[in-house]
Amino acid sequence: MTFEKACIPVLFIFLIKGLFGLFNLEIAGLTDSKPTTAASILPLNFRQTFDNVNAIVSSLQPPRFLVHKPGEEEYERSVATANLLYRFTRPICVVQPELPSDVQFIVKQAKSQNVSLTIKNGGHSYAGYSSSDNGISLDLIRMRKVSLDMESKVATIQGGAVWGHVYKQLVNGHHDGYVVNGGRCPYVGVSGFTLGGGLSPFTRSFGMGCDTLKEATLVTADGELVTVKDSDDPKSDKGRLFWALCGAGGANFGVVVELKMAIQKLRSEGGIVVAGRYTWFPDRNAMDELLVTMNDFYTTSWPHEMTIDSSWVCDLQQNKSDLAVRFISYYDGSKEDFDNVINKNIKHKDLAKQLTRRSLDEKSTRFFHETLVAQWSEETIKAFPDSRSYSLYSGFVFKNDRDRIEAITSIIKEEMANFRKLFKEEQGLLQVTFIHSGGQASKKKRSASAFRWRDCVYHSYIWIRWDEKWLERDMRGFLDRFRLRLRPYSMMKRATFINFPDGSLKSYAHEKAYYGNNRQELQRIKQIWDKDNYFNWKHSVRLPEPKMTFSQGQPLQSRALIDPAGGMEHDEEGDTASVVAEEHIQGESLTDAIAAQQWESFDPVNVSDFAGILGVPGLLASKFASF
Repeated sequence: MTFEKACIPVLFIFLIKGLFGLFNLEIAGLTDSKPTTAASILPLNFRQTFDNVNAIVSSLQPPRFLVHKPGEEEYERSVATANLLYRFTRPICVVQPELPSDVQFIVKQAKSQNVSLTIKNGGHSYAGYSSSDNGISLDLIRMRKVSLDMESKVATIQGGAVWGHVYKQLVNGHHDGYVVNGGRCPYVGVSGFTLGGGLSPFTRSFGMGCDTLKEATLVTADGELVTVKDSDDPKSDKGRLFWALCGAGGANFGVVVELKMAIQKLRSEGGIVVAGRYTWFPDRNAMDELLVTMNDFYTTSWPHEMTIDSSWVCDLQQNKSDLAVRFISYYDGSKEDFDNVINKNIKHKDLAKQLTRRSLDEKSTRFFHETLVAQWSEETIKAFPDSRSYSLYSGFVFKNDRDRIEAITSIIKEEMANFRKLFKEEQGLLQVTFIHSGGQASKKKRSASAFRWRDCVYHSYIWIRWDEKWLERDMRGFLDRFRLRLRPYSMMKRATFINFPDGSLKSYAHEKAYYGNNRQELQRIKQIWDKDNYFNWKHSVRLPEPKMTFSQGQPLQSRALIDPAGGMEHDEEGDTASVVAEEHIQGESLTDAIAAQQWESFDPVNVSDFAGILGVPGLLASKFASF
């Protein structure tokens, strides 16, 4: 049986719903705003550019790669998004390269014409940064080849591949006991995942996804093809760029066209993975018991072989309980050991019983073949362009000391009750997800890579989804209050995981939130590899301020200056009130601002030409074939 056949039950649902844009889920690059700060790159008048679309397309039209204009099927498929906040996004054109030389040509042409690029591998950016309302959308969907060298234990992955393409190679080769440290959902883009740090089902066993990166090849802002390796001198320009690619996020230094990643061997005998999924609906009269149980759960020191993600869910269409908690577990070991760990650490007898009963031990290839698809199918369906609704996100980085966790869970319980009360007549969902980290990811120093928040235990995000556009102001107001109550408990009172980008952050505050003290080194690396600031978007790495001007030959700053050994990051503590004020400004004031601005340049497609945003079942076949 092939990997595709495992997806048939889920995909059949999508077919019935008229899904198109299948597997269009995760970002490789995060840029959707015009370049504004580089002297040589001028902002564009989008309407004027659209009037000259044929001239732009003609300059990008060598026969070896595809260029799609508005109204064409592949254009509409590529720009489709599930989040209606970005429903009017319309790039000048969509370009789909096949070779690194194609990408070089596109970057050089775009930069020479003062046209911005949005780099896309999939498209599921929480803050909409993979959706372009100007310039060119560089869609890497045709660069998705994967090869495994089981002798050297290295996977070679093109920049447009999603994790399903990698897992398919493990499955088809019957490589039981071996994993590539990739995304939980098979539809996540490999490059975006890795560039942002990468949280895997096996992060606690092997570290962050970027910790297994061996080599990266990218096209820089100058159109040069550059390869950097983990063996490069860390003080050299290439060594510093490799450091930056391990956690700085996408579209900061270039377009990644190929990655080489280590293939890891599971610790369990026989290549067994224990995986499970259970949704707990606590009784309405037992909320105190819920808090006690979850506080114990989050403060437990779980063995590194165990990963348990959890989501608090308030679904307004579900009245079985005021809220539910969904658990998704992964264990690198035997079923007997998994059961022992659960029973030892979870005092709530019924919950422990259900977590052990609703888990199975299986070969790792079977795990990749069907279990990941099944576990994340609910999240996946909601993220497809066919399941169109309005969504907002806000992210956090939590440690798990008792006082902090008790405050966090209490706030979540209260705000879920408020959500149900405020919006009881509406259709909507509030979810707070805790992605389990720590373990081996915490073993390296915080300065070991651009990814900063290694000593956190949970990367979390709030997700709000609703169906009526008239509710946007109220939903933003609710998220403002909820976010600002949780923010003081995030690391350094502001930390956010860049792969869960937070659109509420002001552009001048995002670097502290994403990178902490690593931000200054990233700015210096930016000056080396993108001195014109061509890859410039709302939350990109900025060029240094004048006082930080940097000579290309200057050696790497001492790590002791970046990360004081064992010391507090005093320059990051900040004032909680100022952080609150910065975020609050970004809340209700944004109501309809995105759609209204994009509408000014929106060029509607005639349904007679192509019903792109409505979904065309005929496009399904080509998307099935691509995976």
